[in-house]
Amino acid sequence: MVKQRSRELGIVIGQYEPGRYNAITDVDGVKVGHTTRVSGEGSRVVGEGPVRTGVTVVMPRTDPWKEPLFSAPHRLNGNGELTGLEWIRESGMLTSHIGLTNTHSVGVVRDALVAHEASQRDAGESFFALPVVGETWDGVLNDINGFHVRQQDVLAAIDSAGGGPVTEGSVGGGTGMICHGFKGGIGTASRLIPAGESEYTIGVLVQANHGTRSRFTVNGVPIGHLIGPETIPTPRTPSPLRAGTGSIIIVVATDAPLIPTQCARLAQRAGLGMARTGGAGENGSGDIFLCFSTGNDELPAGFSTDDKRTTANISMLTNRHIDDLFYATIEATEEAILNAMLAAETMTGADGVTAHALPAGTVSKHLGGVGAETGRSNGRAKA
Repeated sequence: MVKQRSRELGIVIGQYEPGRYNAITDVDGVKVGHTTRVSGEGSRVVGEGPVRTGVTVVMPRTDPWKEPLFSAPHRLNGNGELTGLEWIRESGMLTSHIGLTNTHSVGVVRDALVAHEASQRDAGESFFALPVVGETWDGVLNDINGFHVRQQDVLAAIDSAGGGPVTEGSVGGGTGMICHGFKGGIGTASRLIPAGESEYTIGVLVQANHGTRSRFTVNGVPIGHLIGPETIPTPRTPSPLRAGTGSIIIVVATDAPLIPTQCARLAQRAGLGMARTGGAGENGSGDIFLCFSTGNDELPAGFSTDDKRTTANISMLTNRHIDDLFYATIEATEEAILNAMLAAETMTGADGVTAHALPAGTVSKHLGGVGAETGRSNGRAKA
């Protein structure tokens, strides 16, 4: 079954045009790869399954440890994990690929990213690595305590990573995720932003596993009320967890030349896109965002003795033009979450629990003409 993305359904979110693939890979040099693990059915047997999990890797560039990128995180609610952030906060630089997986597989994914970096460096070279790995909890559908993600899964995701269209929905790290009471997972979107004589790209990728049905909104329409649990059941929430317990990791990429403080400002705005879909950063939710910029491509690696520079020239977008990047980040985040849900298919996992797909046709029907028409003049929608 071919799943339609939001724009293919006539759902146009915001005022800016998307990039060629409407994906984070519209930012030149960014690649995405997945490994998906699905096996077994029936009752949960720890260590055996059913398995509904995987890993997604976002590669900001081929060797970020040699060519770091300005970067910064933002925490909306901290009941989650994104490793490596202390060094990013300290240095303002991203020096690793980004792994996304389930909560109890963060360690193995982190170790695998270190092993991959070691394989790419000179034999015997001394180095340290603090990889960035994010998680959301797939323990409703997946045998999460069975630790089914392996190092080879991470390396396979790296090997498969590429630019162009990004597979969405129940794939990679998003395989077993649930969003607003529907099936969730991986989603992506992008926006093109004119700034003076230049045009910049914002790309967003989410691993969406958050939210309640009652709060779910699309383009301002309360879809969660219109498609309530009496129409499409929500998955059983295991005790003692409350509805809305979950998490989302949001990765924002841009080719605009931003310094770390500006990256932090964009990462913060991703939370506004999440809020537009009804996400609230509940007490039991881990909502952590990371922004990186590819706009400066000659930053010193920091510990390399081969680089004799004492200074480095950098470019910085003036803050006069940053509002448009804020708006674009909000739009792309909202659309990425919706794309994750539209791409995800109904899945039955451990103990027979089912997370139903968001019915695209019903959503389109309820929206009617909302957001179905757009035009652009100098990068903005026509009034």
